[in-house]
Amino acid sequence: MLEIKGLNAHYGNVHALKGIDMKVRQGEIVALIGSNGAGKSSTLGAVTGLVKASSGSIRFMDKEITSASPAEIVEMGISLSPEGREVFPALTVMQNLMMGAYTRKDKAEIQKSLAWVFDLFPRLKERWKQTAGTLSGGEQQMLTIGRSLMSKPKLLLLDEPSLGLAPNIVQQIFALIESINGQGITILLVEQNANMALKLADRGYVLETGKVKMTDLASRLSANDEVRKAYLGNI
Repeated sequence: MLEIKGLNAHYGNVHALKGIDMKVRQGEIVALIGSNGAGKSSTLGAVTGLVKASSGSIRFMDKEITSASPAEIVEMGISLSPEGREVFPALTVMQNLMMGAYTRKDKAEIQKSLAWVFDLFPRLKERWKQTAGTLSGGEQQMLTIGRSLMSKPKLLLLDEPSLGLAPNIVQQIFALIESINGQGITILLVEQNANMALKLADRGYVLETGKVKMTDLASRLSANDEVRKAYLGNI
């Protein structure tokens, strides 16, 4: 579904991504783990067109998307739920969700997507008139994911969905991610909570200073001594 080959990206003189190779197959959950500054968010940025590739190739559904605009990439079926719960605080829950459907013209299908999101996130349905800035952190994260689903993606990119949330809310968010994947949406997950990410994922990639250091089945990465020591908090 998604294939990245030899991807390089720079921020000025900083070489952020150094020849990344990666695949995401249809129906999978693939986790990207690594320390801060490893290149996880930059990888998602490059896939969505928000970070311009210096060289290399990104292909989605057998189409080259390396030079495509962010809007074109959304229309192709890739959606990003960004780090930091980037809601529009002055807009209502409903207005935020409809912003996620801005590339779509099929009004009846948009209503179906809205019903699906409200089914996934009943809390959002209860608060549909409420301004997003007054929601709790967990509710804002639900809204961010829900908004990204309103574009009807084939591939959902999640950037740090558990960041700053209480442990019981994190459990809810990960259960929802599993449910979304169970309904046919492929997921590429960037997550500092490597333990939970690898429990949820089919496969994983370990990034270190802009390079893929390791890739394997998520269960094998969880059992790898080096991964456990560096990212899972135990030996």
